Amino acid sequence: MNPSRPQEFRTAVRPSLRQEVAEAIKSYILDNRLKPGDPLPSEAELCTALGASRSSIREAVKTLAVLDIVEVRRGHGTYVGRLGLSALVEGLAFRGLLSPKDDFRVLAELIEVRELIECGLAERILATLAPEDLDALDGLVDEMDLRGAHDGEGFAACDRAFHERLMEPLGNRLVSQLSLAFWDVYAIVAPHLQGLTAEDEAGTIADHRAIVRAAREGDAQGFVRALAGHYAPVRRRLADARTATGAADATDSGTADTDPAGAEVPEKAASIA
Repeated sequence: MNPSRPQEFRTAVRPSLRQEVAEAIKSYILDNRLKPGDPLPSEAELCTALGASRSSIREAVKTLAVLDIVEVRRGHGTYVGRLGLSALVEGLAFRGLLSPKDDFRVLAELIEVRELIECGLAERILATLAPEDLDALDGLVDEMDLRGAHDGEGFAACDRAFHERLMEPLGNRLVSQLSLAFWDVYAIVAPHLQGLTAEDEAGTIADHRAIVRAAREGDAQGFVRALAGHYAPVRRRLADARTATGAADATDSGTADTDPAGAEVPEKAASIA
């Protein structure tokens, strides 16, 4: 047995210095009860406080910045991050884009979670929406109608703002961030779907109006039905995309290289045909 192998194994599993310093910075934030936006000590002060080198501090800060735990402001210093969900958005979006065979399934899962959040909180949402919120929601639907799906980015921006305003009165930042994070992931991956038809556009606008109408009437069941109606066309587009992808995969896996009788067709002959 190679006597060096156990030492190599211990070295491999030992947390890296960067991870150790990152954990130390997190502990510093917690121990000092720092809040989002509060400044962290300078790089030199962190080196002294944590007993780490400048390079280790810099690498650790980079790691924490990716996770939104800290925020580096060039020329100003390092601050406690806003603890957003950008890392979650990036990870989910990449997961959806990584494999063409899986992206529509990922989107379907995201839509399901968004719908569960909004429908599950229906009564609380209705209880917290003020008249000015309802007026703002109606205004966003009017703008969606004015822009139309041909103004893709504007239409989508109104849709996002609608759902943001719907959740905002709850005062639950995590729920709001999650809802918008799922929306952002969908917006990143959704271009792989076929575009909205005129019928889809009209239905989307009508569903948003129904959501506001139910909210004004305090009708929780109508509110949930309107939300379900809003997500139904998206579910259909995802189902159609998954079916089309499956058919294309089946064609690529063998049918293109065989003739009707099942005999194998030479590659050059197949390309000419």
